[in-house]
Amino acid sequence: MDTKSNQDNEVLSFRLAKEEYAISILKVQEIRGYEEPTMLPSAPACIKGITNLRGSIVPIVDMRILFKLGEPVYDQFTVVIVLNIKNHVIGMVVDSVSDVVTLSDEQMRPAPEMGTTADGDYITGLGTVGERMLIVLDIDKLMSSEQLGLITNVQKAA
Repeated sequence: MDTKSNQDNEVLSFRLAKEEYAISILKVQEIRGYEEPTMLPSAPACIKGITNLRGSIVPIVDMRILFKLGEPVYDQFTVVIVLNIKNHVIGMVVDSVSDVVTLSDEQMRPAPEMGTTADGDYITGLGTVGERMLIVLDIDKLMSSEQLGLITNVQKAA
């Protein structure tokens, strides 16, 4: 049995509004409670600001704002999933984390064609776990998008 393909199908599920989303567990560095970040002037609305994570400055993206899912509410369940994307650390704010699930190929369905929305480009498929439907995101593609500008054009000072 190929354990790498099993790992690739392990996802962390989380909630935004009334929907459940999932990302590859391999991208998750840690999960932290939500703390108000330091705001940056002229940042896109979905970038809540930055935070200092053990000496690293980490941009914080609010996924509810990014996906236009209504006004975010920050409570005791709100968490920041700290991601490692292409050697960049990025935090993403979600309403709550559900669990880690291994999705078999039989549990995955292709994403429906959206046609009019660019957001569909970041959806790799739909996973079914019992009665639950998980919207599986390509978090690399999403965080590398021009809309966010977090990874493209980021250069280290020499």
